[in-house]
Amino acid sequence: MKAASDAVTMNKSRHHSGFLLLETMLGVVIFSLGVLAMAKCVNNCLSAEAIKAEDQRARLALENRMAEIEAGAVVVEEPKTEKLKGMFSGIVMKQSRQKSPLMIAKNQPLTGLYVITLDAVWQAPEGSMTKELVFYVFRPNQ
Repeated sequence: MKAASDAVTMNKSRHHSGFLLLETMLGVVIFSLGVLAMAKCVNNCLSAEAIKAEDQRARLALENRMAEIEAGAVVVEEPKTEKLKGMFSGIVMKQSRQKSPLMIAKNQPLTGLYVITLDAVWQAPEGSMTKELVFYVFRPNQ
């Protein structure tokens, strides 16, 4: 009788050990899925930071060119495209000028006021990115 009771106890112990192994494996799978999801989130955050840094660099290039044009150091007469160097390498700057469509009294054109358009284009892993800046410049002698 004792042997039969030992066999039942041993069978219950095996069943309990098997269930414990199954619980542990399920816990490891759930933990692994959580780690993979967190890794994907971290990857997305790093990509967003890289795009933000490139965007900021393009904005700075546009602001610098605008300041040069406003100061008269760079004259924009014909549409021009140039590859920037140094800190802004990898960015292509396109600039163009048009006469302002604004009119003064009696539908006379406002002379000397120009609309300057600057475009910064660069390549990112997601594809081609562009930033545009449009502003007015008054040049009465041109």
